[in-house]
Amino acid sequence: MHTPLTAALATRDTPLGTLTLAATDDALVLCAFDEREQAVARVTRGGLTVVDADGATPAQLRIIEEAGRQLDAFLAGRSRSFTVPMDLRLATPFSRTTVERLDGILPYGATGTYAELAAALGRPRAARAVGTALGANPLCVVLPCHRVVGSGGRMTGYAGGIAAKQFLLDLESGRTAASASL
Repeated sequence: MHTPLTAALATRDTPLGTLTLAATDDALVLCAFDEREQAVARVTRGGLTVVDADGATPAQLRIIEEAGRQLDAFLAGRSRSFTVPMDLRLATPFSRTTVERLDGILPYGATGTYAELAAALGRPRAARAVGTALGANPLCVVLPCHRVVGSGGRMTGYAGGIAAKQFLLDLESGRTAASASL
């Protein structure tokens, strides 16, 4: 009999608010501002069975703990990138392509518009599709969709809210102390 692939779900309090994390034995599959019900639905749609931390495997707990340590370091300004293993199975093919290339197109401290990102992806007329893809990013903060702004640098929507997006942009630009909170 085939054992269903599971993902352990946990929450992490951060200066941005509470993030919901989910991990398989091999990788982080979710880092989102989702409430528990939303997170369970997303993970289940991705073909995984959700377990809580008390039902997690040691490997899942290690991934969640490592992701938490890396989030803490990033949000405190002690790190500029993430090395935790990631799995984008919860993303659509276009969203996967979009978020996988974000850090290379918009490195730490940089911002760009939806239109600029669409052009860099070879889809210059797909700015709205890029916005939709970023809105569905299953690995917020870890894959930096917060670096994308509206035309003229306008602050636009973000899953964690505009204040969280501004915090991340200020952190990366050095405009605020790493210890500042929302």
